[in-house]
Amino acid sequence: MTDLPMRAHLVTGGFPPGKMAGHDHDYARIRILEMFEESEIHCSVTNDFVDVERWLPISRLMITYVAGPVLQDGQAAFVEEWMAKGGRWLGLHGTSGGKAQRIEGQGNRRAMVKMRHHEALGGFFINHPPVRRFTVDVVDGDHPITRGMPKSFEVVDEPYMIEVLDLPNSRVLLTAELGPDASPPGFGFIYESDTALLPDGKTRVIAYTREHGEGAVAYVALGHSHSPSTNSQPFVDKSVDPDGKTPPYLRTTWETEGFGKLLHNAIAWGMGGE
Repeated sequence: MTDLPMRAHLVTGGFPPGKMAGHDHDYARIRILEMFEESEIHCSVTNDFVDVERWLPISRLMITYVAGPVLQDGQAAFVEEWMAKGGRWLGLHGTSGGKAQRIEGQGNRRAMVKMRHHEALGGFFINHPPVRRFTVDVVDGDHPITRGMPKSFEVVDEPYMIEVLDLPNSRVLLTAELGPDASPPGFGFIYESDTALLPDGKTRVIAYTREHGEGAVAYVALGHSHSPSTNSQPFVDKSVDPDGKTPPYLRTTWETEGFGKLLHNAIAWGMGGE
């Protein structure tokens, strides 16, 4: 058992600093802080990873809900050392993204850049089709993060395409039968091959964990939220709105019993629960 203090560190924010990057980080921050308060867990809060080396030595759990900020190489190595000593990292939603670069000859189209950050996280965001309604399946209900959850639950979310970088040594918790990339022409990011689609041609990993020394990392692709001032969705799938009109507020996943149970479980796991 780790001797790290019973504290948590929460990172929520967009990039560049002060920008929301298409997500309502304030909403996510408040919801997570409410859960910490319910469990009487003290935590520090920041918008990026600039001071991660200050806070992790006095924290047992780090939760990240970011859209753009990533660990720099030295910070990623520091986080891995912290996990090896017993620290646990819960990455949510956009944590698997980060930097995108323009591709020559493709106009304004961009491709995501795999970084040291993603090696530490164990997952890499490739793309996502428009927001849609889909079913999430709990494929491993024995892990502390998924214990007591329903076998499946419905969300309205961005259907993330996540490449699990070390699948043989990762424990898959949640999946969804999202099938091949359903993005309309010109939508989203460019990628060479769909390394996120599992061999059956229909299943994608939505959540996984991977041990790292005495600690571990867990990643959950769910959790998109936006408000009128933070929305960047040009349209949504017809499963959300028949006319493809983007809802001004989107917090559906956060309001589901399944996601709420998962987050409460994950916080308990992150603080040392088995």
